[in-house]
Amino acid sequence: MILEQLVVGPIQANCYILGDETTREAVVIDPGGDTPVILRALQARDLKPVAIVATHGHFDHVEGLAGMKRATGAPVCVHPDELPLLKGLPGQGLLFGMRVEAAPEPDVLLEEGQTIPFGSFALSVLHTPGHSPGSVSLVVDKKVFVGDLLFAGSIGRTDLQGGDYDTLIRSVREKIFTLPDDTVVYPGHGPATTVATEKRTNPFFVY
Repeated sequence: MILEQLVVGPIQANCYILGDETTREAVVIDPGGDTPVILRALQARDLKPVAIVATHGHFDHVEGLAGMKRATGAPVCVHPDELPLLKGLPGQGLLFGMRVEAAPEPDVLLEEGQTIPFGSFALSVLHTPGHSPGSVSLVVDKKVFVGDLLFAGSIGRTDLQGGDYDTLIRSVREKIFTLPDDTVVYPGHGPATTVATEKRTNPFFVY
């Protein structure tokens, strides 16, 4: 599997490109800005996006949705509980003093247990609310892409619209920490970690 991480946008969010080496089909996770950079990375690897997936609707993870949709025609996938955030995307940007283009209407509404195929691979969708109501995590091949649910040594904010601390902690314990210990966790910001490392050392879960 091809895996490329790009750090994009003014808040330095992680955008991930996953691709099948044989079919060249790809999925783009969290295009949070710098659309030309993402498109060049796809072109350099001769990858064709078949899905654009948002782990959640905060502007730093979806700022590039409209540009990616225009450039590739790939369907936009998001959990329905994130629709209010997507519809208010320009307003989100204004709170940070930035102009953000409106998000396109999603093509696919994600739900727990759904799969998103690309070539011979498929992302499995976990509904992991807490950072926001419709946050999802995406699992494939002992890798999990968690958005802003969990970070190396920390967790996502819960003081933004729709956030809830207890819900986030439950999502991590029930959906992420039940994955195999050697599963690599790819967060929305910062470095990757593993399920085992976070279970053993993350201060929000070690008492």
